[in-house]
Amino acid sequence: MKLAVVGGGSTYTPELIDGFARLRDTLPVTELVLIDPAAERLELIGGLARRIFARQDHPARVTTTADLDAGVDGADAVLLQLRVGGQAARLQDETWPLECGCVGQETTGAGGLAKALRTVPVVLDIAERVRRANPDAWIVDFTNPVGIVTRALLAAGHKAVGLCNVAIGFQRRFAALLDVAPADVHLDHVGLNHLTWERGVRLGGPDGEDLLPRLLAEHGESIAAQLHLPRTLLDRLGVVPSYYLRYFYAHDEVVREQGTTPSRAAEVAAMERELLALYADPALDEKPALLAKRGGAFYSEAAVDLAAALLGDGGSPIQVVNTLNSGTLPFLPDDAVIEVQARVGASGPVPLPVPRLDPLFSGLVAHVTAYEDLALDAALRGGRERVFKALLAHPLVGQYDLAEGLTDRLLAHNKEHLAWA
Repeated sequence: MKLAVVGGGSTYTPELIDGFARLRDTLPVTELVLIDPAAERLELIGGLARRIFARQDHPARVTTTADLDAGVDGADAVLLQLRVGGQAARLQDETWPLECGCVGQETTGAGGLAKALRTVPVVLDIAERVRRANPDAWIVDFTNPVGIVTRALLAAGHKAVGLCNVAIGFQRRFAALLDVAPADVHLDHVGLNHLTWERGVRLGGPDGEDLLPRLLAEHGESIAAQLHLPRTLLDRLGVVPSYYLRYFYAHDEVVREQGTTPSRAAEVAAMERELLALYADPALDEKPALLAKRGGAFYSEAAVDLAAALLGDGGSPIQVVNTLNSGTLPFLPDDAVIEVQARVGASGPVPLPVPRLDPLFSGLVAHVTAYEDLALDAALRGGRERVFKALLAHPLVGQYDLAEGLTDRLLAHNKEHLAWA
């Protein structure tokens, strides 16, 4: 089994490698190719990947290349984890929206749109080259904004599934609180990527006992603290929202905080310098503890589980993925991409039925889906007016003067990445 990782030079990659090494019985990889144009970083991470595999007696061959076509040739699955523009572009995404009094974030709001505009054309080019190399290959997208990128891939007819680590993070957190095995915890997870709610926490399977009321009663304070939301809000909602919902439920509070604290991009950039120095140590043969602060917790387990289910008989039969709505949420178009539990096999994911959503949640899902439709149109066809309309439609913007100012700033900061600008 050959896997290719596009963006293999990311400081994130050792997390993925560690999962491949530990879970080789679930996903028997024989060849792993790390693909990245950043030669120096790729060399460091490729060397660490080989040492991690050697430490755990994993027999797979690890190779590195800057040649995308050679790297994906014959791959059974290709994982996408790229960042167009690097951390410098992320820093901009988190900065210039604040000038208009809007949240600065790399996947949500105006910054998220900028990332989508930069990313979608690049990912579609990669996907076409993957299809030419092996039309049967699966593409697993971890590249943000996952919902929009996955929708672009599926609209172009690619065999693609979007993946996020929010659900598996909640699963592991709830399992620890309940003192049960993570595999025994099934989430009633519903919404869009980075716009989801846990409506139930079921033990033993999708039809098992719902322990969410118990979790909220016994651990509501700690869960709320982790989300930086008040406990009373969780009690009133009766669900556990993704931490990304804080950008919606406490937008102005977040903007005030962002105006007085270092950006997450600046923190990550400093962390990456430390990580790369650690990776250069030829004695290092495991992922360093610092990597846990980089983000993407449990990504490797989720990626292994999904790839195993798509490529063979391994992996969990039910997983949270980003895939086509296809009538699952009847108030959305069939071609919208939603994030829900699905039955996953070699033919791809099939969403499980979802009970009716309360208007408190469905209204926001519909609103953001409309924005994503306009965002994808802007990413595919370009044009200032399309960017403006996408921003105007976003629930975190919604005013024409804000949309105008954000459009000007988005285009000014992203000219080098937008062929049409």
